Amino acid sequence: MSTVNMANKIVRLDEMCRLAHEYTTLGRTIVFTNGCFDILHAGHVAYLEKAKSFGDVLVLGLNSDASVRQIKGDLRPVICQEQRARVVAALSCVDHVVLFDAPDPEDLIRGIVPQVLVKGADWPEDKIIGAKFVKGCGGRVARVAFEEDISTSKIIERIGQRFYGGA
Repeated sequence: MSTVNMANKIVRLDEMCRLAHEYTTLGRTIVFTNGCFDILHAGHVAYLEKAKSFGDVLVLGLNSDASVRQIKGDLRPVICQEQRARVVAALSCVDHVVLFDAPDPEDLIRGIVPQVLVKGADWPEDKIIGAKFVKGCGGRVARVAFEEDISTSKIIERIGQRFYGGA
């Protein structure tokens, strides 16, 4: 049974920039996406598998705990950044995970310079952070439809109803 070497998958931005340059030199297509990935579920996995299908190397920008709180509020994340990073890094479709503190991934995108930027289809292209930059560098933006009507927020709500609301 093989194991995943997390040390090679969870990297800092400076290391990812170096790796991205190597991948590009080798002619490999770098795909970038980002998100909180708090309480990983089947919808996340399907999304990441689709994202990987656009290229050779999938880089996942993972919002840090501080960043998640800025976006989702003080009750989130449920799972700490180290554990979230380890879980998404264990997926075979994810090649690298980079944590970031900013509320958006603009600096990551500019450092990595992916050929493909992937976001959910619920994002209009003109609102996707980094889209203009990636397209200006000759890359493209891919919007992926969600397969399942599932979200971390809905899971949290369901847990609350079942265990604390009598539903």
